[in-house]
Amino acid sequence: MKRVVGIGGVFIKAKNPDELRAWYQRHLGFDLHDWGGATFPWNKPEGVTVWSLFPDTSEYFAPSKAGFMVNYVVEDLHAVLEALRSEGCEVDAKVDESEYGKFGWVMDPEGNRIELWQPPQEPH
Repeated sequence: MKRVVGIGGVFIKAKNPDELRAWYQRHLGFDLHDWGGATFPWNKPEGVTVWSLFPDTSEYFAPSKAGFMVNYVVEDLHAVLEALRSEGCEVDAKVDESEYGKFGWVMDPEGNRIELWQPPQEPH
């Protein structure tokens, strides 16, 4: 019997929810509902949401001090990163490209590291 079959949501504590919500709307294009959150329909049947644990000594989330990081799918990583830079966001200079796709990172105003992922053309 399958138990967990996907990720149903991401929930983040915020010091200033209204400001942080506006940042995600402006810079990442979140379509916010009246109740204050966003929904993302799955538009690729072969797509998956990954859930993974990292050791507490991992530096992968740095410079964030948070114990979590959210990965958001984008269609054109380089265009999104350039737009974020032009908007004054704190964008990591590093971009990883591999058979798993393209990865880039940005920090939100509360110091949470966000991973942006452009999946490969062909599923790995």
